Amino acid sequence: MKDTPFTIFSRYNDAVNFKSSLGKRGMYEQNRINERFYVGDQWYGAKCGNDRPLVRHNVIKRIGDFKMSQILSEPISVTFSAEGVPVTPLGKGEVGEINTVMSALSDYYNVTAERVNLNSLHEKVLRNAYVTGSGVLYTYWDSKIKTGLYADPGKRMPIKGDIACEVLDIENVFFADPYLQDIQKQPYIIISSCRETNDVLREAEYYGADAITLSSIEDDSADGKTLVLTKLYKEYNADGSYIIKSVKVTEHATIRPTFETGLRLYPLAVFSWEKRSGIAYGESEITYLIPNQIAINRMITASVWSAMTTGMPMMIINGDTVPDGITNEPGQIIKVYGSNEDVDGAVKYVTPPDFSKNFESSVQSLIDNTLTQSGANEVALGDSRAENATALMTMRNAAVMPLQIIKNRFYSFAEEVSRIWADFWITCYGERQIKLHDGAGTKYVSFDGSKYKNLIINSKIDVGTGTIYSEKECVNTLITLYEKGIINRDQFLERMPDGIIKDKNSLLIKEDKTDAGT
Repeated sequence: MKDTPFTIFSRYNDAVNFKSSLGKRGMYEQNRINERFYVGDQWYGAKCGNDRPLVRHNVIKRIGDFKMSQILSEPISVTFSAEGVPVTPLGKGEVGEINTVMSALSDYYNVTAERVNLNSLHEKVLRNAYVTGSGVLYTYWDSKIKTGLYADPGKRMPIKGDIACEVLDIENVFFADPYLQDIQKQPYIIISSCRETNDVLREAEYYGADAITLSSIEDDSADGKTLVLTKLYKEYNADGSYIIKSVKVTEHATIRPTFETGLRLYPLAVFSWEKRSGIAYGESEITYLIPNQIAINRMITASVWSAMTTGMPMMIINGDTVPDGITNEPGQIIKVYGSNEDVDGAVKYVTPPDFSKNFESSVQSLIDNTLTQSGANEVALGDSRAENATALMTMRNAAVMPLQIIKNRFYSFAEEVSRIWADFWITCYGERQIKLHDGAGTKYVSFDGSKYKNLIINSKIDVGTGTIYSEKECVNTLITLYEKGIINRDQFLERMPDGIIKDKNSLLIKEDKTDAGT
């Protein structure tokens, strides 16, 4: 059946209803609550009034920030290879050429990652996953990107277009089968976005929309915004192979008619913080931390209120003998009229009830248990002490071991992103020069993606050493090697981490000149 705006919106509404049925509150409401608790708006709707301080001790944010920083602390790199092609030393022949191209793409991944600011995108994906359960990175082809390259020697035919990336909220991504966890096996995926109506009209005009279509788009808008649905789906051939097509619509109009993307993979990679059994959408850790967070806030608020009432108890005043108002100003003189008995009974303090001495320890115990059960105990957070850095690292590594499961899911997500990028390179690039960085500087090599369209490209994530304590260990190791005479002064400076020694390059130049003079 041919897709129409009506059928696409019908499927979209079914998917919205499914999300609204998840959990006790539905995905949309639960995610809004999780977001408020993460940023610290934790007394929202409590109706506690404004007569006392409402204290917040945000353990939810501390746990999330710790885990996200741990995942991102280890740099990753990608190695590409072609399925069915033996990995051999680079050389001539078809196998050697393919291996050479795979090696170039491995370097080009770093260039692309720098251009799209992949580190920042990873941070957003992780934050979304911690708060809502799922983080989504969407890669698309932007034909407006200038590459600085030309298709002719005279530089009259500029090459435009390259991949771009966007982090999507899981609320705006809808799977055909919400019970199928493998995204690449989905029959179709719908992406919703709320865009400026004028921008939608310009895009529709670019793809040949007539006056009736443009009028329908305007009718679908509200407050200058229009809800746009982009559907990605598979169209199968007789031999079982498929191509991925796309169409873009509003509720009553088609913005961009159905077109072939040229891709073999859906250009979305999904990272789930916690996987739910038999469902495509992930689960947020915050959902189950909220009761603990509420209890902690209430207990600390009660403790602070008790301290305030103990330190500044309420006064009872005899209005017949004390005509003037009384404040808490120290040294205030109170005028009392009457006998000595009247003076004695003019003012007295209300003794507040005794506060349990074990209350504060109970609060701290709840905080510590919440952090520990979430894998963010004092050792992992760096609040504990050790005799030396090695001992602390050993304790810390043991404490963060349970986080390895989430890390592995993130590395699988990063591999999926790299495979999607490789799919774009071989299906959309055509003939062009690609930019590489190596030890000798920056260079450009020729690349013809059409030659490799039949290859099945695999990727492997390589994880580097984390940055925590690595610089300190590196410096200590270099000092030891230098003192033992294993390395010289130049080798010591060259290997020193950046930022430790100011303007170390000038020191190396001066050292070279001194050696040359002698």
